[in-house]
Amino acid sequence: MNVESFNLDHRTVAAPYVRLADTKVLPGGDVITKYDVRFCQPNVDHLEMPSLHSLEHLMAEHSRNHSDRVIDISPMGCQTGFYVILQGEWEYDAVLDLVQATLEDVLEATEVPAANVVQCGWAASHTLSGAQAVARDFLAKRGEWAQVSA
Repeated sequence: MNVESFNLDHRTVAAPYVRLADTKVLPGGDVITKYDVRFCQPNVDHLEMPSLHSLEHLMAEHSRNHSDRVIDISPMGCQTGFYVILQGEWEYDAVLDLVQATLEDVLEATEVPAANVVQCGWAASHTLSGAQAVARDFLAKRGEWAQVSA
C-alpha cells in the first residue's frame, strides 16, 4: 500500500515507542523525516479526544521552542499517537531528546495554547490536566521508546 503505516503490522508493535516511519527526498532535494510517536497500544487502548487534542496543541507549540526544523506534529486518526514530521535527516537520539523536551514543557504548561474559538475549530474539546497525564505516563516509560516490537 502507498501509506507506510498501512504496511505496518499493528499486532507486532509494543507501545510506547518512537519509530522512524519514513524518509523522503523531495524533488528539489530537501529531505523530510516522519516519526511515529506511539502512546497507546494499537487496537487495545487509545487517547481520549480532549487529551489528544490538547496534547496536539501543546506539542505543536512547544516543540518549536526546541527546533526550527519541526514541520508538523499531527495526531493519528486512531487516537494512539502522533506523527512528528521534521526537516532533514535526524539522529534517532536527537528525535528522542526533542520529544522528551517537548513533553517536559507540556508538564510545565499552565494553559493549552490556542484553545479558544478564534484559534481552534473545536475549542470546547480540551483538557490540560488530561494532556499532562498522558505526557507524564509517556515520559515515565522513556527507557522503552526505542523498543518498537514486543
